[in-house]
Amino acid sequence: MTRPFPKDFLFGAATAAYQIEGAAFEDGRTASIWDAFSRVPGAVIGGDNGDVACDHYHRYPQDVALMKELGLETYRFSTSWSRVRPDGGAVNKQGVDFYKRLVDELLGAGILPWLTLYHWDMPQALQEVGGWTNRDTVERFLEYAGTMHDALGDRVNVWTTLNEPWCASFLSYTGGEHAPGHTSVAEGLLASHHLLLAHGATVRELRSRDSSLNLGITLNHTVADPADPQNPADVDAARRVDGQFNRWFLDPIYRAEYPADIVEDVRAVDAAAVRRFEEAVHDGDLATIAQPIDTQGVNYYHGDLVAGEAPASSPPSGGPATTRPGRSPYPSDAGIHAVERGLPRTAQNWEVQPEGLTRLLHRVWDEYAQPAGTVLYMTENGAAYDDVVSVDGQVHDADRAEFLRLHLGAVLDAAEAGVDVRGYFYWSLFDNYEWAWGYDKRFGIVRVDYDTQERTVKDSGREYARIIAARAL
Repeated sequence: MTRPFPKDFLFGAATAAYQIEGAAFEDGRTASIWDAFSRVPGAVIGGDNGDVACDHYHRYPQDVALMKELGLETYRFSTSWSRVRPDGGAVNKQGVDFYKRLVDELLGAGILPWLTLYHWDMPQALQEVGGWTNRDTVERFLEYAGTMHDALGDRVNVWTTLNEPWCASFLSYTGGEHAPGHTSVAEGLLASHHLLLAHGATVRELRSRDSSLNLGITLNHTVADPADPQNPADVDAARRVDGQFNRWFLDPIYRAEYPADIVEDVRAVDAAAVRRFEEAVHDGDLATIAQPIDTQGVNYYHGDLVAGEAPASSPPSGGPATTRPGRSPYPSDAGIHAVERGLPRTAQNWEVQPEGLTRLLHRVWDEYAQPAGTVLYMTENGAAYDDVVSVDGQVHDADRAEFLRLHLGAVLDAAEAGVDVRGYFYWSLFDNYEWAWGYDKRFGIVRVDYDTQERTVKDSGREYARIIAARAL
């Protein structure tokens, strides 16, 4: 059976600046928090860094030509704060000019630019004065956003403020897995609020400049299920995962409030952290955060099956095997235990759960986006597998091609049931620097040989190109 996609459904792929650009200290760019964190012993597998990555900074014309060859209709990329306003200071013309050239190349190829302002590469100089725990960072981000709009506002219509603020706050300031690598409940809460405040202030500023812009944010989500729906402890564990992963960001953006149950959960384990957080939420902040948005990006990789008590046999860890100490990214983490359910797993031990994506899209649409008049796009979805280059020089990644088909089918299931989801971006176009995993895991539909920088379209890339051309599964 052939299943057509909606007429105006957009097919794209996604990347991020630090993960692919390289040229880390060229043309005026200075260190980001990831340049610093990647050099901390034990923080990143192999001690890898993004100094060269995929060398996209120098190879972007060939890369855009490859996008066109695959039939991509849109390309989601991020701009580097450290390249555009090094150290959070004055504008760096050379950095701005790179993005002008990239956007011109995309437009010349008939590819819609989908710009994300922040994909985790804060200037290290700002982190040294508190980073996202410092309210002044909101003003510095507004300056940076204004600079990008000054440069590209006439050619870029889609503007995303932040990518995955859960990662940029709780995984980074509480869990310690991402830069800057802190393990503080208080810092995670403060960072989450200031990230959301920067989002809302930027939406308000860009809307005042041009009311025709498509403005939004990208959130990563999970689907949290109790291992036993009849067990109150399991149900409560699922509630707290959902609250700390999903609702902590959805509720302030759409409802101008933080989830009260989660505030009280965290207060019970760290009252001082909650007191600092509540003092940081000034009058008017929540109204700023809840600026109306046109588009919400949904990032989904897998769900979570959780129990209130540790199971007899724990599932494999889905985190990188780094040696630097960390802690749970959940501020209130006691009584949350992952449970094995026998699903297939990727090379990162992430479960393959496409039906969870359909349920997630329904939930976000029904409870949040539809009442607000916001539309949805799948802005990240993908899988890492241990690819092998065959004797014919190709990568026959049947598992990734199947992952792609299954999740596109899950999106279609939601769309056919009435969810207004208007596009899909595969993560990622290229194998790239995968944060604390370094270069150990490959997500791309295009293989990158990091020694030669040669690009090879994998079988999954050819399958995606076939789906795009047919506009059907």
